[in-house]
Amino acid sequence: MAKKEKKTFSIIRSLLTITLILASIVAYSYFIEPRLLTFKEYPIKDERFKTNFKGFKIVHISDIHYGRIWNKTKLQDLVDSINDQKPDIVVLTGDLIDKNTKMTAEKADEIANILKGINTTTGKYAITGDQDLKFDEWNNIIANSEFKDLNNTYDTIYKDSYQGILIAGTSTASDKQDINDKLTQTKEYINSFEKDGPIYKILLMHEPDYIDEINNNDFDLILAGHSLGRQINIPLNIFTLPKGAKKYYGNYYKIENTDLYVSNGLGTTDYDFRFLSVPSYNIYRFSK
Repeated sequence: MAKKEKKTFSIIRSLLTITLILASIVAYSYFIEPRLLTFKEYPIKDERFKTNFKGFKIVHISDIHYGRIWNKTKLQDLVDSINDQKPDIVVLTGDLIDKNTKMTAEKADEIANILKGINTTTGKYAITGDQDLKFDEWNNIIANSEFKDLNNTYDTIYKDSYQGILIAGTSTASDKQDINDKLTQTKEYINSFEKDGPIYKILLMHEPDYIDEINNNDFDLILAGHSLGRQINIPLNIFTLPKGAKKYYGNYYKIENTDLYVSNGLGTTDYDFRFLSVPSYNIYRFSK
């Protein structure tokens, strides 16, 4: 084979190899990774859990975007997986429904009936994501699935003693309300105690970047979502992060005295691809 022919053959072979690699990545990103279901477990260590709440387990789900890749079969798989973890509480930090979903009463009942099957020892809590705002059915889904709507309010969780944990929530920033106004009721409750108040304080929010607009030291643990872990996680930041998750989009941040965990999310939005951003939910286990 002549030198020129060898060079041409080498170029063609290289182009075919590159094409095959790119095609494999695209196929994996569409057919495999978005359809995976995994979880990440994090220990939350604090001396306040020495006797009370030791071993307490929180399951954190976010960004299901029901109506795209997620259907009733996948949602049932998620419920089964969560129940295997035997959680004390389950929290949902928004975007249960994808913005392009054609919602019907039957579909709303379908979602609620499946989510109702999540079993906990203590409770289930939910807040809105930006895409949930499109759907009036969200409120009925949350109520009928026996989640407590925690938008701009709080609850107190007790276990084995009179000392409790505060869990509060804020609605999505897309509703254009000031986040500190949303937290007024919660802060009034926190400030009402001279002593013997909640031993630990948790805040649920959808868009993590808005942590910079609040006194995050009011809370020990903040759980958020929205970023989808970039969804397409490749160098050079070709794919834009959503507003509200441009600064805090990774798994974990320590901000002064507050632990911020951002869920990688479970679904897809805008395009049904995920790459190097495996869908997952989080588990937090309390220990001293």
